[in-house]
Amino acid sequence: MACCVLQIAALIFGGIGMVGTLATTVMPQWRVSAHIGSNIIVFENIWEGLWMNCISHMGIKLQCKFYGSILALPPLLEAFRALMCIAVILSIISFLMAIVGMKYTHRTNEDPQSISIFILAAGIAFLLTGILVLIPVSWTGGIIIRDFYDPKVPTTLKRELGAALYVGWVSTAFLIAAGAMYCSFWCCGDRSSKCRYPSLSRHRLRKPDLAGVSSQSVQAYV
Repeated sequence: MACCVLQIAALIFGGIGMVGTLATTVMPQWRVSAHIGSNIIVFENIWEGLWMNCISHMGIKLQCKFYGSILALPPLLEAFRALMCIAVILSIISFLMAIVGMKYTHRTNEDPQSISIFILAAGIAFLLTGILVLIPVSWTGGIIIRDFYDPKVPTTLKRELGAALYVGWVSTAFLIAAGAMYCSFWCCGDRSSKCRYPSLSRHRLRKPDLAGVSSQSVQAYV
């Protein structure tokens, strides 16, 4: 029962992390304009994401524009795009492997080792996805904080941490938690397999006795 609860919790965490990874990738609020001056009235808010930048006028009108040329983008932004795209694909694969592993765990009693491989693969994939999301999100956050406190950077170019970065950090936590749960489930697979497959264990224990009885009967017949 505890193993089932652990798998369901890990699947929920992985699903939340998968959705959060997709949201982090498409959200334009990676870098938002910083309002440092004493002016209370702000007419424009600037959002900068991986794929587009947006300008909000007084919170009423929102204009977004995709980046024009891929070759004109900074190499760091291209690398972050690639990492997030890989993370989205890997999170979907991880979630599907986790579902397959759970189905085999509850419906198949013949091959516990193959079930453990599905669970282990899902756990490792979730951990890798969390690392892939963490790298661009934390790197971008570090650059924003560095430029914000750098006196050489003009005030108009200073940015603050956007909502997408916080979503990315939360998603990373859920992905790593899901991966750790699945890996821990696999590590205790040998002990839990006796509980999950009692009929299989009794069958294996009885096999030598049956073989011994049959051999004795053959010898008696001869």
